[in-house]
Amino acid sequence: MGESFRPRCTVFLVSDGVGTTAQAVLDAAMAQFPHVEFEMRRFPGVRSVEQIREIVEEAERSNGIIVHTVVIVEIRRLLVRECHARLIDHVDLLGPLLGQISQKVGVEPLLRPGAARGVGPEYFQRIEAIQYTVRHDDGQGLETLGEADIVLVGVSRTSKTPLSVYLSMSGWKVANVPIILNVPPPPQLRQIDQRKIVGLTIDKDELLRIRQHRLQALGGTLPGEYADPEKVAEELIYFRRVARIGYPWPLVNITGKSIEEIAKEVVSIIQRQRLRGLVAPGDSEAEDGDR
Repeated sequence: MGESFRPRCTVFLVSDGVGTTAQAVLDAAMAQFPHVEFEMRRFPGVRSVEQIREIVEEAERSNGIIVHTVVIVEIRRLLVRECHARLIDHVDLLGPLLGQISQKVGVEPLLRPGAARGVGPEYFQRIEAIQYTVRHDDGQGLETLGEADIVLVGVSRTSKTPLSVYLSMSGWKVANVPIILNVPPPPQLRQIDQRKIVGLTIDKDELLRIRQHRLQALGGTLPGEYADPEKVAEELIYFRRVARIGYPWPLVNITGKSIEEIAKEVVSIIQRQRLRGLVAPGDSEAEDGDR
């Protein structure tokens, strides 16, 4: 199957807990469709009517599939009802199983979100991390950038948002800031602890392919320079120049890597820098060359 004809599928992960159950099942399912380009949109901690309706409306606009692990009965029923009313494909991963087990053993389930992991300090830390990450996506919330555990920087379409959300589900507070061609990065980036910052880069041809596909999906509504080979090359050169000014940010090349692989590299860099303090410019250069 040619790259230009890869089918797309948008999946909405909805949970009244953290959503790790739905994520694990979806990861297993996606592995069976290597030629499909998946876009995941995560909605943890969903417990209100307003949240459900906003998600359903967005799924309808995107022609997406809703995969949910909602244990609060009223919220789950509302979600299913709204999906039926709008003819939205949806998969309930917990409801039928809870019913079958309850009927089999004659015991009612707890119906408590997050029961699989227990509701303790770690649970609330993950929720706080997810909320922080959502508020600091794509350059938002710069006034509290210093509160982040990890700050990801890179040009457009280098997986900053999905990686941020993935890391937040493990309890990391993550902010991501786009670097735009010939636009100075926000001063807040130089004011925070530089050990928190990791740059994401990508091979030019791969970025060009991703952007061209994105442009086609949006009907060519973005500026023509967005997928222009020369401009894409300029953006990557400019980004690397920015990353080298002052304290050189370590770079992770995401080309051909899964979110899980990228996350491991980023966390390894952050933990290493915490242990040894700021790396010397020569060390950072060497590490980048090894990637």
